[in-house]
Amino acid sequence: MSTGQGRIVNHRTAIALSAALVAAAGLTACGGSAKSESRPSAPSAPAGAGSPSAEQEPSKAIADAEARLGIPPKPDAATQARYIAALDAISRDIVNGKPERAVSRGRSTCGTIHSFPKDHAKQVEQTRQRFSGATQFNAAQAEKILQAVHTHLCPKN
Repeated sequence: MSTGQGRIVNHRTAIALSAALVAAAGLTACGGSAKSESRPSAPSAPAGAGSPSAEQEPSKAIADAEARLGIPPKPDAATQARYIAALDAISRDIVNGKPERAVSRGRSTCGTIHSFPKDHAKQVEQTRQRFSGATQFNAAQAEKILQAVHTHLCPKN
């Protein structure tokens, strides 16, 4: 698979999450006809006046959208520690002092596992591309990274 295809998957994920956020926030287009502009508008609610449930709706919408894409919630501290330890056992260059980035990439990899459940080669290649940066990982290392992701972040996928 080409790098462009990986970007398409990530771009689609970003679009889906953005759409969920917009829908949950209940945003509408600004502006309108001259008639609507001449009517007095309703006063805005003061900052912080929203109910707790209204403020949580965008987060829930994002979590729901991620769940539909096979992206699990952020792991708890113990799960994250086990995941980071598994990656460090493969190569210290994977996490490289940036555990949040490793978790983010792992969660995205769960989306790939979910989207391509019968295409293991695609899962491995996407994992290799996603985790490679300054250090390029080979297919054997990507296979191990994929297994660590699957084991610790998304065992149900």
